[in-house]
Amino acid sequence: MSKRFLAALLLISLCNFAPARAEDAAAPFDGDLQRLAEILGALHYLRGICGTNEGPKWRNQMQALIDAETPSGDRRTRMIAGFNRGYNGFQQTYRTCTPAASVAIRSPLRKATAVAATSVQCRMMVP
Repeated sequence: MSKRFLAALLLISLCNFAPARAEDAAAPFDGDLQRLAEILGALHYLRGICGTNEGPKWRNQMQALIDAETPSGDRRTRMIAGFNRGYNGFQQTYRTCTPAASVAIRSPLRKATAVAATSVQCRMMVP
């Protein structure tokens, strides 16, 4: 499942190498990017407490997404807030790796794949 997620994230990153917009207005896919950021934050926390020894892998994926999208101002703030919301939300629920936390890891991976696919389709429609 992780390979599919990373492939979807790569697709989003590749789509984001389009020329920068003159203004940093919200794009139709920004909601998906914020949701993806939230999922990355959840994975960063959950995979950390469940001893996957991935270190900052999911935080680095978030940084790669920011680097590819190069948002500024409010867009950047919203993406970072999404990551933090995902991290903090699961931090309040799980203090240790429980069976439920292990199951909870699979859900963000599935959601990230779906969000990434939707975002890529939406992005392709934007001039």
